[in-house]
Amino acid sequence: MMKISAFTKTARERGFVLPVLMTTTLMITLMIVAVGSAATLTYNLANSETYKINAQMVADAGLDKALIDLTLDSDYLGTGAEVELLSTSRTRTTYETTVLPGVSTDRRIIRVVGRSYGNPSTKLRSTRIYELDAQSITTNSNITSVVSGVGGLILNSNAKISGGDVIVNGSVTIANNAQIGLQTNPVNVRVAHTSCPNPVTSSYPRVCGTNENGEPITISNDGRIYGTVHATNQTNGTNMFNPGLVPNQTVPPATLPDYDRAGQQGAVTPATTFAPSDSTVSCGNNQNKTWPANVRITGNISLGNGCTVTLSGNTWIDGNLTFGNNSRIVVANTLGTNRPTVMIDGSSGINFGNNASILPNSSDTGVFFITYWSAAGCSPNCTTVTGTELANSQTVRTIDLGSNGNAAGTVLYARWSKVSIANNGAIGAVAGQTVELGNFANITFTTSIPGSTTAYTTWVKRGYMRVYQ
Repeated sequence: MMKISAFTKTARERGFVLPVLMTTTLMITLMIVAVGSAATLTYNLANSETYKINAQMVADAGLDKALIDLTLDSDYLGTGAEVELLSTSRTRTTYETTVLPGVSTDRRIIRVVGRSYGNPSTKLRSTRIYELDAQSITTNSNITSVVSGVGGLILNSNAKISGGDVIVNGSVTIANNAQIGLQTNPVNVRVAHTSCPNPVTSSYPRVCGTNENGEPITISNDGRIYGTVHATNQTNGTNMFNPGLVPNQTVPPATLPDYDRAGQQGAVTPATTFAPSDSTVSCGNNQNKTWPANVRITGNISLGNGCTVTLSGNTWIDGNLTFGNNSRIVVANTLGTNRPTVMIDGSSGINFGNNASILPNSSDTGVFFITYWSAAGCSPNCTTVTGTELANSQTVRTIDLGSNGNAAGTVLYARWSKVSIANNGAIGAVAGQTVELGNFANITFTTSIPGSTTAYTTWVKRGYMRVYQ
């Protein structure tokens, strides 16, 4: 019997193991390659999806911002260029919006292009294009009894706005049992929070950003608001009722009333221009005077105690107007419903004495008083006041009604400065950069600020679709 040598057996084993080892090595290598390829593919797919999601998210952000900007300005046309939203070492996102006309005047088409870039930041990885059909919704069309500029509205010590809606560009402070509206007669309140930056710079005033300069409405010590409240950056609705604060609002700043000052100045003639001491306009104690239409008084004038002045038309006072105790201004019946305007240019403006009053005529027509002083060098003929000049103007009182003063049916307007109503003072309507009411002051809403309304327009989404290219 032939024997197999150990050498021959070992060689055969080696000849068997080598193919197995090579096959196993190849299989392992193929598995590694397959797993690596799958991992790379999965990573690339995930990375690609990330860029797509980023493009969609930045497009959505662009549409949301466009709706806000359109609410602030109905003539908004879009960004005009790419706006960067995110930039890191790995990715960058931008959006670009364009606002196009819609099928009607209350419709707009907002087109947004969202872009997601890789590394380098100029390498475009994904684009998403959407179009949104927006429509304007207008609410609150009542006439307005209070319009306050960037200085805001301050109510103290049982002061009350018992009728008429309220517009405030700055902030609202209510304390010590003061209130806006009644439980039985709620009003509309609109606050734009245009009181930044703080401290004031040349860019003042502008709308405050989220968490900048607090919230625009502060209510303390049993203060109340009864009505529908729209306020930029306001989240605290405490002590607001019927129905109270409407959340998540962006209120555009309102334009304070304008007036044709130059037109009234142009109507003055030498025959209607008088020094304050002239017997035509001077009114001593218990006297009665009738001022002619389009009269100009070239300096400060004081009405004596018990004096009665009848207005035949518009009046321009270069200086200040001071009422004596129990003095009054009466609107002539011949004016009918044509409200006369009294322009006051002096730095002290109008000061009402004890029991001073403005009496409407038989048609219930009162007076439109407007003070023009400001801290700017162009005063009293300024058409625009901003920055520190406006901040310094809005704290200066140029209309002071107190001590049982009465101006029912009359509008008091401090164009660049402050109106102060106190001590049972009652008026028809009031406007100013700052409006302050205290000590039982009451706005009874017997008239309205010319050209004002709390009508509030919001642009909302009707439809939304992706655009493929």
